[in-house]
Amino acid sequence: MAGPAREALRETGQFWTPAWLARVMVSWVLAPRPAVLFDPAVGPGTFFAAARDLGFSGELAGYELDPAVLGEGYRLGLRPDDLAGVAIGDFLHASPEPLYPAIVSNPPYLRHHRLSEERKRELRRLAVTCLGLPLDGRTGLHVYFLLKCLRQLAPSGRLAFLLPADTFEGVSAPVLWERLSQKYRLDAVLTFDEAAAPFPGVDTNVLVVLISRQTPAARVRWGRVWLRDPESLIQWIAARDTPVGASPVATFHERDLSEALVTGLSRPPQPPGQTGVRLGTWARVLRGIATGANEFFFLTARQMREHGLDPAFFRRAVGRTRDCPGDVLTREDLERLDAAGRPTWLLNLGTQDRQTLPVPLQAYLERGEQAGLPQRALVRTRRPWYRMEQRQVPPLLFAYLGRRACRFILNQAEVVPLTGFLCVYPFEAAPAHVLRLWQALNHPATLKNLVRVGKSYGGGALKVEPRQLEALEIPHPVIETVGLRPPAAWRQTMLLELMTSRG
Repeated sequence: MAGPAREALRETGQFWTPAWLARVMVSWVLAPRPAVLFDPAVGPGTFFAAARDLGFSGELAGYELDPAVLGEGYRLGLRPDDLAGVAIGDFLHASPEPLYPAIVSNPPYLRHHRLSEERKRELRRLAVTCLGLPLDGRTGLHVYFLLKCLRQLAPSGRLAFLLPADTFEGVSAPVLWERLSQKYRLDAVLTFDEAAAPFPGVDTNVLVVLISRQTPAARVRWGRVWLRDPESLIQWIAARDTPVGASPVATFHERDLSEALVTGLSRPPQPPGQTGVRLGTWARVLRGIATGANEFFFLTARQMREHGLDPAFFRRAVGRTRDCPGDVLTREDLERLDAAGRPTWLLNLGTQDRQTLPVPLQAYLERGEQAGLPQRALVRTRRPWYRMEQRQVPPLLFAYLGRRACRFILNQAEVVPLTGFLCVYPFEAAPAHVLRLWQALNHPATLKNLVRVGKSYGGGALKVEPRQLEALEIPHPVIETVGLRPPAAWRQTMLLELMTSRG
Protein backbone atom coordinates (compact mmCIF):
# COMPACT_ATOMS: atom_id res chain seq x y z
CA MET A 1 0.00 0.00 0.00
CA ALA A 2 1.47 3.38 -0.98
CA GLY A 3 0.74 6.95 -2.02
CA PRO A 4 -2.63 8.62 -1.35
CA ALA A 5 -4.27 5.45 -0.05
CA ARG A 6 -1.64 4.99 2.67
CA GLU A 7 -1.74 8.69 3.60
CA ALA A 8 -5.52 8.57 3.95
CA LEU A 9 -5.21 5.67 6.35
CA ARG A 10 -2.62 7.54 8.38
CA GLU A 11 -4.86 10.62 8.64
CA THR A 12 -7.82 8.67 10.00
CA GLY A 13 -6.00 5.84 11.73
CA GLN A 14 -8.44 3.38 10.14
CA PHE A 15 -7.14 -0.12 9.50
CA TRP A 16 -10.09 -2.54 9.44
CA THR A 17 -9.69 -5.75 11.40
CA PRO A 18 -9.61 -8.94 9.28
CA ALA A 19 -12.57 -11.23 9.95
CA TRP A 20 -10.44 -14.18 11.10
CA LEU A 21 -8.77 -12.15 13.84
CA ALA A 22 -12.01 -10.47 14.89
CA ARG A 23 -13.42 -13.96 15.47
CA VAL A 24 -10.50 -14.85 17.76
CA MET A 25 -10.78 -11.69 19.84
CA VAL A 26 -14.56 -11.74 20.15
CA SER A 27 -14.68 -15.40 21.15
CA TRP A 28 -12.55 -14.67 24.21
CA VAL A 29 -14.50 -11.70 25.52
CA LEU A 30 -17.83 -13.50 24.94
CA ALA A 31 -16.82 -16.72 26.73
CA PRO A 32 -18.40 -15.68 30.10
CA ARG A 33 -21.69 -14.95 28.24
CA PRO A 34 -21.95 -11.18 28.82
CA ALA A 35 -25.17 -9.28 28.15
CA VAL A 36 -23.44 -6.46 26.24
CA LEU A 37 -20.50 -6.25 23.82
CA PHE A 38 -18.95 -2.77 23.52
CA ASP A 39 -16.64 -1.38 20.81
CA PRO A 40 -15.39 2.24 21.20
CA ALA A 41 -14.51 2.55 17.50
CA VAL A 42 -17.01 0.40 15.59
CA GLY A 43 -15.95 1.21 12.02
CA PRO A 44 -17.86 -1.12 9.65
CA GLY A 45 -18.79 -3.40 12.57
CA THR A 46 -16.34 -6.25 11.98
CA PHE A 47 -16.38 -7.29 15.64
CA PHE A 48 -20.15 -7.08 15.83
CA ALA A 49 -20.49 -9.26 12.73
CA ALA A 50 -18.10 -11.81 14.27
CA ALA A 51 -20.15 -11.81 17.48
CA ARG A 52 -23.40 -12.49 15.66
CA ASP A 53 -21.70 -15.20 13.62
CA LEU A 54 -20.63 -16.85 16.89
CA GLY A 55 -24.23 -16.85 18.08
CA PHE A 56 -24.15 -13.85 20.43
CA SER A 57 -27.68 -12.51 20.84
CA GLY A 58 -27.00 -9.82 23.43
CA GLU A 59 -26.79 -6.06 23.07
CA LEU A 60 -24.21 -4.37 20.82
CA ALA A 61 -23.03 -0.89 21.82
CA GLY A 62 -20.31 1.47 20.76
CA TYR A 63 -19.16 4.71 19.14
CA GLU A 64 -18.22 5.68 15.61
CA LEU A 65 -17.29 9.08 14.18
CA ASP A 66 -18.25 8.42 10.54
CA PRO A 67 -21.88 7.36 9.78
CA ALA A 68 -20.86 6.38 6.23
CA VAL A 69 -18.30 3.90 7.53
CA LEU A 70 -20.81 2.50 10.00
CA GLY A 71 -23.20 1.89 7.12
CA GLU A 72 -20.69 -0.53 5.62
CA GLY A 73 -21.74 -2.96 8.37
CA TYR A 74 -24.80 -3.97 6.38
CA ARG A 75 -22.49 -5.58 3.83
CA LEU A 76 -21.18 -7.78 6.66
CA GLY A 77 -24.68 -9.06 7.39
CA LEU A 78 -25.54 -6.69 10.25
CA ARG A 79 -29.08 -5.36 10.56
CA PRO A 80 -30.27 -1.90 11.63
CA ASP A 81 -31.17 -3.32 15.05
CA ASP A 82 -27.56 -4.49 15.47
CA LEU A 83 -26.28 -0.94 15.04
CA ALA A 84 -29.00 0.83 17.01
CA GLY A 85 -26.79 0.98 20.09
CA VAL A 86 -23.95 2.77 18.29
CA ALA A 87 -23.62 6.49 19.00
CA ILE A 88 -22.16 8.80 16.39
CA GLY A 89 -19.42 10.68 18.20
CA ASP A 90 -15.99 10.63 19.82
CA PHE A 91 -15.65 7.94 22.49
CA LEU A 92 -12.88 9.82 24.29
CA HIS A 93 -15.28 12.73 24.87
CA ALA A 94 -18.24 10.53 25.77
CA SER A 95 -20.04 10.98 29.08
CA PRO A 96 -21.45 9.34 31.19
CA GLU A 97 -19.17 6.31 31.35
CA PRO A 98 -21.12 3.09 31.96
CA LEU A 99 -19.32 -0.16 32.76
CA TYR A 100 -19.29 -2.96 30.20
CA PRO A 101 -18.66 -6.69 30.78
CA ALA A 102 -17.06 -7.25 27.35
CA ILE A 103 -15.01 -4.75 25.33
CA VAL A 104 -13.28 -5.36 22.03
CA SER A 105 -11.54 -2.85 19.79
CA ASN A 106 -9.13 -2.00 17.03
CA PRO A 107 -8.75 1.68 18.04
CA PRO A 108 -7.67 4.46 15.69
CA TYR A 109 -3.92 4.40 15.23
CA LEU A 110 -3.03 8.08 15.17
CA ARG A 111 0.51 9.00 16.12
CA HIS A 112 1.25 12.05 18.24
CA HIS A 113 2.41 14.35 15.41
CA ARG A 114 -1.08 14.16 13.87
CA LEU A 115 -2.74 15.41 17.07
CA SER A 116 -3.21 19.08 17.89
CA GLU A 117 -1.66 20.57 21.03
CA GLU A 118 -5.13 21.10 22.49
CA ARG A 119 -5.97 17.45 21.89
CA LYS A 120 -2.72 16.39 23.52
CA ARG A 121 -3.52 18.44 26.63
CA GLU A 122 -6.92 16.72 26.89
CA LEU A 123 -5.29 13.31 26.57
CA ARG A 124 -2.70 14.08 29.21
CA ARG A 125 -5.51 14.89 31.63
CA LEU A 126 -7.18 11.59 30.75
CA ALA A 127 -3.93 9.71 31.50
CA VAL A 128 -3.67 11.40 34.90
CA THR A 129 -7.23 10.37 35.70
CA CYS A 130 -6.67 6.75 34.62
CA LEU A 131 -3.07 6.15 35.71
CA GLY A 132 -2.32 8.87 38.23
CA LEU A 133 0.39 10.38 36.01
CA PRO A 134 0.70 11.88 32.51
CA LEU A 135 2.19 9.96 29.62
CA ASP A 136 4.91 11.13 27.28
CA GLY A 137 3.72 13.61 24.65
CA ARG A 138 4.68 11.15 21.90
CA THR A 139 1.99 8.68 23.01
CA GLY A 140 -0.50 7.82 20.26
CA LEU A 141 -4.28 8.07 20.38
CA HIS A 142 -4.75 4.29 20.62
CA VAL A 143 -3.24 4.22 24.13
CA TYR A 144 -5.88 6.61 25.42
CA PHE A 145 -8.65 4.44 23.94
CA LEU A 146 -7.20 1.56 25.94
CA LEU A 147 -7.06 3.56 29.17
CA LYS A 148 -10.63 4.82 28.93
CA CYS A 149 -11.95 1.37 28.01
CA LEU A 150 -10.21 -0.19 31.00
CA ARG A 151 -11.81 2.45 33.19
CA GLN A 152 -15.19 1.35 31.83
CA LEU A 153 -14.53 -2.39 32.13
CA ALA A 154 -16.90 -4.00 34.64
CA PRO A 155 -15.58 -6.18 37.49
CA SER A 156 -14.62 -9.62 36.10
CA GLY A 157 -15.10 -8.17 32.62
CA ARG A 158 -12.88 -8.99 29.65
CA LEU A 159 -11.18 -6.73 27.12
CA ALA A 160 -9.46 -7.61 23.81
CA PHE A 161 -7.50 -4.88 22.04
CA LEU A 162 -5.56 -4.81 18.79
CA LEU A 163 -2.60 -2.48 19.36
CA PRO A 164 0.53 -1.40 17.45
CA ALA A 165 3.83 -2.66 18.78
CA ASP A 166 4.91 0.82 19.82
CA THR A 167 2.37 0.57 22.65
CA PHE A 168 4.77 -1.96 24.18
CA GLU A 169 8.08 -0.51 22.95
CA GLY A 170 7.71 3.29 23.13
CA VAL A 171 8.98 5.78 25.69
CA SER A 172 5.92 5.43 27.94
CA ALA A 173 5.61 1.65 27.59
CA PRO A 174 7.41 0.58 30.80
CA VAL A 175 5.43 2.83 33.13
CA LEU A 176 2.16 2.19 31.26
CA TRP A 177 2.28 -1.60 31.52
CA GLU A 178 3.73 -1.60 35.01
CA ARG A 179 0.75 0.46 36.22
CA LEU A 180 -1.83 -1.54 34.27
CA SER A 181 -0.44 -4.88 35.47
CA GLN A 182 -0.93 -3.71 39.06
CA LYS A 183 -4.64 -2.99 38.50
CA TYR A 184 -5.72 -5.59 35.92
CA ARG A 185 -4.86 -9.12 34.90
CA LEU A 186 -2.84 -9.43 31.71
CA ASP A 187 -4.21 -12.73 30.47
CA ALA A 188 -2.51 -13.19 27.10
CA VAL A 189 -0.59 -11.52 24.30
CA LEU A 190 -0.57 -12.61 20.65
CA THR A 191 2.19 -11.48 18.30
CA PHE A 192 2.28 -12.23 14.58
CA ASP A 193 4.89 -13.43 12.13
CA GLU A 194 5.01 -11.59 8.83
CA ALA A 195 3.20 -14.49 7.13
CA ALA A 196 0.26 -14.10 9.53
CA ALA A 197 0.29 -10.30 9.77
CA PRO A 198 -3.24 -8.90 10.22
CA PHE A 199 -2.38 -5.94 7.95
CA PRO A 200 -0.02 -7.17 5.22
CA GLY A 201 1.67 -4.39 3.30
CA VAL A 202 1.17 -1.85 6.09
CA ASP A 203 4.09 -0.44 8.08
CA THR A 204 2.40 -1.02 11.43
CA ASN A 205 3.22 -4.18 13.39
CA VAL A 206 0.28 -5.11 15.65
CA LEU A 207 -0.41 -7.34 18.64
CA VAL A 208 -3.51 -8.56 20.46
CA VAL A 209 -3.64 -8.09 24.22
CA LEU A 210 -6.27 -9.81 26.38
CA ILE A 211 -6.99 -8.20 29.76
CA SER A 212 -9.56 -8.90 32.48
CA ARG A 213 -10.64 -6.89 35.49
CA GLN A 214 -9.59 -9.49 38.00
CA THR A 215 -6.83 -9.95 40.54
CA PRO A 216 -3.49 -9.48 38.75
CA ALA A 217 -1.55 -12.68 38.04
CA ALA A 218 2.19 -13.34 38.21
CA ARG A 219 2.29 -15.04 34.81
CA VAL A 220 1.07 -14.19 31.33
CA ARG A 221 0.42 -16.39 28.29
CA TRP A 222 2.29 -15.32 25.17
CA GLY A 223 2.07 -16.58 21.60
CA ARG A 224 3.77 -16.05 18.27
CA VAL A 225 1.32 -16.77 15.44
CA TRP A 226 2.68 -18.32 12.23
CA LEU A 227 -0.57 -19.17 10.40
CA ARG A 228 -4.03 -17.57 10.23
CA ASP A 229 -5.92 -20.41 11.89
CA PRO A 230 -8.61 -18.80 14.10
CA GLU A 231 -10.06 -22.03 15.49
CA SER A 232 -6.67 -23.24 16.78
CA LEU A 233 -6.03 -19.87 18.39
CA ILE A 234 -9.48 -19.84 19.98
CA GLN A 235 -8.81 -23.24 21.51
CA TRP A 236 -5.46 -22.09 22.91
CA ILE A 237 -6.93 -18.95 24.43
CA ALA A 238 -9.83 -20.84 25.98
CA ALA A 239 -7.74 -23.70 27.40
CA ARG A 240 -7.53 -23.85 31.20
CA ASP A 241 -4.27 -25.78 31.10
CA THR A 242 -2.10 -23.61 28.89
CA PRO A 243 -0.45 -25.66 26.12
CA VAL A 244 3.18 -24.60 25.76
CA GLY A 245 5.42 -25.29 22.81
CA ALA A 246 5.50 -25.01 19.03
CA SER A 247 2.93 -26.03 16.44
CA PRO A 248 2.47 -25.19 12.76
CA VAL A 249 0.02 -22.48 13.84
CA ALA A 250 1.88 -20.78 16.69
CA THR A 251 4.55 -21.02 19.36
CA PHE A 252 3.21 -20.59 22.89
CA HIS A 253 4.91 -19.66 26.14
CA GLU A 254 3.85 -19.07 29.71
CA ARG A 255 6.03 -16.24 30.99
CA ASP A 256 6.73 -14.62 34.31
CA LEU A 257 5.03 -11.27 34.10
CA SER A 258 8.06 -9.51 35.57
CA GLU A 259 10.29 -10.95 32.82
CA ALA A 260 7.77 -10.08 30.10
CA LEU A 261 7.49 -6.48 31.28
CA VAL A 262 11.27 -6.02 31.39
CA THR A 263 11.86 -7.72 28.04
CA GLY A 264 8.78 -6.16 26.45
CA LEU A 265 5.41 -7.79 25.84
CA SER A 266 5.92 -7.51 22.08
CA ARG A 267 9.22 -9.41 22.24
CA PRO A 268 9.91 -13.13 22.67
CA PRO A 269 11.13 -14.37 26.05
CA GLN A 270 14.83 -14.25 26.77
CA PRO A 271 16.23 -17.80 26.57
CA PRO A 272 17.80 -18.80 29.89
CA GLY A 273 21.56 -18.52 30.03
CA GLN A 274 21.84 -16.51 26.81
CA THR A 275 23.43 -13.26 27.91
CA GLY A 276 26.16 -11.07 26.58
CA VAL A 277 27.90 -7.72 26.86
CA ARG A 278 26.24 -4.47 25.82
CA LEU A 279 27.53 -2.62 22.79
CA GLY A 280 27.79 0.44 25.04
CA THR A 281 30.79 -1.24 26.68
CA TRP A 282 32.77 -0.78 23.46
CA ALA A 283 31.21 2.21 21.73
CA ARG A 284 28.90 5.20 21.93
CA VAL A 285 26.11 5.75 19.45
CA LEU A 286 24.72 8.96 17.95
CA ARG A 287 22.05 9.55 15.34
CA GLY A 288 23.01 10.70 11.87
CA ILE A 289 22.90 14.33 10.74
CA ALA A 290 19.47 15.95 10.46
CA THR A 291 19.65 18.62 7.75
CA GLY A 292 16.05 19.85 7.89
CA ALA A 293 16.00 20.09 4.08
CA ASN A 294 17.85 17.30 2.32
CA GLU A 295 16.81 18.57 -1.10
CA PHE A 296 18.81 21.78 -0.48
CA PHE A 297 21.76 20.69 1.68
CA PHE A 298 22.42 17.22 0.24
CA LEU A 299 23.40 17.38 -3.42
CA THR A 300 24.54 15.31 -6.36
CA ALA A 301 27.80 16.02 -8.15
CA ARG A 302 25.79 17.26 -11.13
CA GLN A 303 23.82 19.74 -9.00
CA MET A 304 27.07 21.12 -7.60
CA ARG A 305 28.41 21.65 -11.10
CA GLU A 306 25.18 23.29 -12.27
CA HIS A 307 25.33 25.83 -9.43
CA GLY A 308 29.09 26.28 -9.64
CA LEU A 309 29.61 25.21 -6.03
CA ASP A 310 33.09 24.54 -4.67
CA PRO A 311 33.51 21.00 -3.19
CA ALA A 312 35.70 22.55 -0.46
CA PHE A 313 32.48 23.62 1.30
CA PHE A 314 31.04 20.09 1.29
CA ARG A 315 31.54 16.76 3.07
CA ARG A 316 31.00 13.32 1.57
CA ALA A 317 27.88 11.74 3.03
CA VAL A 318 25.38 8.94 2.60
CA GLY A 319 21.65 9.39 3.08
CA ARG A 320 19.61 6.28 2.36
CA THR A 321 20.19 2.69 3.40
CA ARG A 322 19.45 1.54 -0.14
CA ASP A 323 22.50 3.55 -1.28
CA CYS A 324 24.61 1.17 0.80
CA PRO A 325 23.30 -2.35 0.14
CA GLY A 326 26.35 -4.15 1.52
CA ASP A 327 28.19 -4.34 4.84
CA VAL A 328 31.14 -2.22 3.64
CA LEU A 329 31.05 1.27 2.11
CA THR A 330 34.04 2.29 -0.02
CA ARG A 331 35.13 5.29 -2.07
CA GLU A 332 34.32 3.26 -5.18
CA ASP A 333 30.75 2.99 -3.91
CA LEU A 334 30.57 6.80 -3.68
CA GLU A 335 31.74 7.13 -7.26
CA ARG A 336 29.12 4.61 -8.32
CA LEU A 337 26.43 6.64 -6.53
CA ASP A 338 27.67 9.83 -8.19
CA ALA A 339 27.42 8.17 -11.60
CA ALA A 340 23.87 7.05 -10.80
CA GLY A 341 22.84 10.60 -9.88
CA ARG A 342 22.51 9.96 -6.15
CA PRO A 343 23.43 12.73 -3.67
CA THR A 344 26.69 12.21 -1.79
CA TRP A 345 27.75 15.81 -1.08
CA LEU A 346 26.60 17.54 2.13
CA LEU A 347 26.87 21.33 2.37
CA ASN A 348 29.04 21.90 5.42
CA LEU A 349 28.98 25.56 6.42
CA GLY A 350 29.61 26.93 9.88
CA THR A 351 29.20 30.42 11.30
CA GLN A 352 31.24 32.23 8.66
CA ASP A 353 29.87 35.47 7.25
CA ARG A 354 28.13 34.68 3.99
CA GLN A 355 29.72 37.76 2.39
CA THR A 356 33.07 35.98 2.63
CA LEU A 357 31.77 32.98 0.68
CA PRO A 358 32.22 32.51 -3.08
CA VAL A 359 29.61 34.34 -5.14
CA PRO A 360 27.99 31.14 -6.52
CA LEU A 361 27.53 29.86 -2.96
CA GLN A 362 26.04 33.18 -1.84
CA ALA A 363 23.57 32.94 -4.72
CA TYR A 364 22.70 29.39 -3.73
CA LEU A 365 21.96 30.45 -0.14
CA GLU A 366 19.77 33.23 -1.52
CA ARG A 367 17.76 30.59 -3.40
CA GLY A 368 17.26 28.76 -0.10
CA GLU A 369 15.95 31.89 1.58
CA GLN A 370 13.56 32.55 -1.29
CA ALA A 371 12.26 28.98 -0.86
CA GLY A 372 11.48 29.69 2.81
CA LEU A 373 14.03 27.29 4.29
CA PRO A 374 14.93 29.54 7.26
CA GLN A 375 11.33 29.18 8.49
CA ARG A 376 11.34 25.37 8.56
CA ALA A 377 11.07 23.83 12.03
CA LEU A 378 14.57 22.40 12.31
CA VAL A 379 16.40 24.93 10.16
CA ARG A 380 15.14 27.96 12.08
CA THR A 381 16.83 26.73 15.28
CA ARG A 382 20.28 27.30 13.72
CA ARG A 383 22.31 30.48 13.82
CA PRO A 384 22.87 31.13 10.98
CA TRP A 385 20.19 29.01 9.35
CA TYR A 386 22.60 27.38 6.89
CA ARG A 387 24.95 26.15 9.62
CA MET A 388 25.18 22.37 9.38
CA GLU A 389 25.03 19.94 12.29
CA GLN A 390 28.41 18.33 12.89
CA ARG A 391 29.50 14.71 13.30
CA GLN A 392 32.92 13.13 13.32
CA VAL A 393 33.33 10.40 10.71
CA PRO A 394 32.05 7.21 12.41
CA PRO A 395 34.11 4.05 11.82
CA LEU A 396 30.84 2.06 11.79
CA LEU A 397 27.36 2.87 10.53
CA PHE A 398 24.17 1.14 11.56
CA ALA A 399 21.40 0.84 8.97
CA TYR A 400 17.89 0.50 10.38
CA LEU A 401 14.24 0.73 9.38
CA GLY A 402 14.83 -0.83 6.00
CA ARG A 403 13.20 -3.76 4.27
CA ARG A 404 16.65 -5.36 4.07
CA ALA A 405 17.92 -6.78 7.35
CA CYS A 406 19.45 -4.28 9.76
CA ARG A 407 23.24 -4.35 9.57
CA PHE A 408 26.46 -2.69 10.65
CA ILE A 409 28.55 -1.11 7.90
CA LEU A 410 32.32 -0.68 7.85
CA ASN A 411 32.78 2.95 6.81
CA GLN A 412 35.86 2.74 4.58
CA ALA A 413 34.51 5.65 2.51
CA GLU A 414 34.85 7.92 5.57
CA VAL A 415 31.45 9.53 5.06
CA VAL A 416 29.14 11.13 7.57
CA PRO A 417 25.59 9.71 7.55
CA LEU A 418 22.23 11.41 7.55
CA THR A 419 19.37 10.21 9.76
CA GLY A 420 18.86 6.98 7.84
CA PHE A 421 21.81 5.64 9.83
CA LEU A 422 23.22 5.69 13.33
CA CYS A 423 26.87 6.54 14.00
CA VAL A 424 28.87 3.99 16.02
CA TYR A 425 32.07 5.34 17.60
CA PRO A 426 34.27 2.62 19.17
CA PHE A 427 36.20 3.77 22.24
CA GLU A 428 39.31 2.19 20.71
CA ALA A 429 39.97 3.46 17.19
CA ALA A 430 42.67 0.91 16.26
CA PRO A 431 41.65 -0.58 12.87
CA ALA A 432 42.08 -4.16 14.10
CA HIS A 433 39.77 -3.51 17.05
CA VAL A 434 37.15 -1.78 14.88
CA LEU A 435 37.22 -4.72 12.48
CA ARG A 436 36.66 -7.24 15.29
CA LEU A 437 33.80 -5.16 16.70
CA TRP A 438 32.21 -4.94 13.24
CA GLN A 439 32.47 -8.73 12.85
CA ALA A 440 30.92 -9.29 16.28
CA LEU A 441 28.04 -6.90 15.60
CA ASN A 442 27.22 -8.46 12.25
CA HIS A 443 27.26 -12.00 13.66
CA PRO A 444 23.78 -13.58 13.25
CA ALA A 445 23.58 -14.25 17.00
CA THR A 446 24.10 -10.54 17.71
CA LEU A 447 21.73 -9.32 15.00
CA LYS A 448 19.09 -11.66 16.39
CA ASN A 449 19.16 -9.62 19.62
CA LEU A 450 18.11 -6.43 17.81
CA VAL A 451 14.47 -7.42 18.24
CA ARG A 452 14.99 -7.08 22.01
CA VAL A 453 16.01 -3.44 21.87
CA GLY A 454 14.29 -1.98 18.80
CA LYS A 455 10.80 -0.91 17.80
CA SER A 456 9.15 -3.32 15.37
CA TYR A 457 7.21 -2.32 12.28
CA GLY A 458 5.38 -4.12 9.50
CA GLY A 459 7.25 -6.37 7.12
CA GLY A 460 9.86 -7.24 9.72
CA ALA A 461 11.39 -3.75 9.80
CA LEU A 462 13.01 -2.42 12.98
CA LYS A 463 13.89 1.02 14.26
CA VAL A 464 16.56 1.31 16.94
CA GLU A 465 17.33 4.56 18.75
CA PRO A 466 20.91 5.38 19.85
CA ARG A 467 20.48 4.46 23.54
CA GLN A 468 18.64 1.29 22.54
CA LEU A 469 21.47 0.28 20.23
CA GLU A 470 23.98 0.77 23.03
CA ALA A 471 21.91 -1.78 25.00
CA LEU A 472 22.30 -4.41 22.25
CA GLU A 473 23.96 -7.49 23.74
CA ILE A 474 26.83 -9.23 21.94
CA PRO A 475 26.71 -12.89 23.08
CA HIS A 476 29.73 -14.19 24.98
CA PRO A 477 30.47 -16.97 22.41
CA VAL A 478 30.62 -14.32 19.66
CA ILE A 479 32.99 -12.19 21.72
CA GLU A 480 35.28 -15.18 22.15
CA THR A 481 35.05 -16.25 18.51
CA VAL A 482 36.14 -12.91 17.06
CA GLY A 483 38.67 -12.19 19.83
CA LEU A 484 36.97 -9.00 20.94
CA ARG A 485 38.60 -7.55 24.05
CA PRO A 486 37.33 -4.77 26.32
CA PRO A 487 38.59 -1.29 25.39
CA ALA A 488 41.72 0.03 27.07
CA ALA A 489 39.81 2.45 29.31
CA TRP A 490 37.67 -0.40 30.62
CA ARG A 491 40.72 -2.63 31.18
CA GLN A 492 42.39 0.17 33.17
CA THR A 493 39.26 0.61 35.30
CA MET A 494 39.11 -3.12 36.02
CA LEU A 495 42.81 -3.15 36.97
CA LEU A 496 42.35 -0.16 39.28
CA GLU A 497 39.38 -1.78 41.00
CA LEU A 498 41.36 -5.03 41.42
CA MET A 499 44.33 -3.19 42.97
CA THR A 500 42.01 -1.23 45.28
CA SER A 501 40.28 -4.39 46.47
CA ARG A 502 43.68 -5.98 47.27
CA GLY A 503 45.05 -2.87 48.94
